Amino acid sequence: MTRSIFINLPVQNLSVSRQFYVGLGFTINETFSDDTAACVVVSDTIHVMLMIHARWAEFSETLPPGDPRTTCPHILALSCDDRDGVDAMFDAAMANGGRAFRPTQDMGFMYLHAIADPDGHVWEPFWMDPNAAAEGPPED
Repeated sequence: MTRSIFINLPVQNLSVSRQFYVGLGFTINETFSDDTAACVVVSDTIHVMLMIHARWAEFSETLPPGDPRTTCPHILALSCDDRDGVDAMFDAAMANGGRAFRPTQDMGFMYLHAIADPDGHVWEPFWMDPNAAAEGPPED
């Protein structure tokens, strides 16, 4: 069985969030979207459910959503095919209301940016050399 992942994120402004993720090149599955949530299709096996806070509360019981602008509750790493793909996702994020979360990291065998979406959720597009992925990072 192929597993899929569905990431649920609370958002302040659904329209702004939809625009950001579409600007990254992802699509919206309108069948599972409405005025309280949007289903972002990242790949065949990765989906992000963006939910306004009232909708989020239906899933989180009595726990309020955290504020990713004041805490870092998660870092969502997303693989890219190559370094150019990492840079393209970073550039798209900057052009669509995102911000750099920390400086670019280039370790030779791995390359990444960390970006925050308009709500502050941190994404980390990265590329890793296939040999390092299979065998581990090179020794110093």
